[in-house]
Amino acid sequence: MSEPKKERPVVPDGQTKYVKTRQMQANEKGFVGYETIWKEFQKEVPYETPKKP
Repeated sequence: MSEPKKERPVVPDGQTKYVKTRQMQANEKGFVGYETIWKEFQKEVPYETPKKP
């Protein structure tokens, strides 16, 4: 049996309407993570006190 490869293939950035993912560099253990960047899809409006009747 052959041992697993230490190098990981480079994955291109993934992009959709609201999220973008990028491959991060491998750490000392060989773990390759992914950075996730979310775009806002809801607008936050500051709260206003309602009028008194």
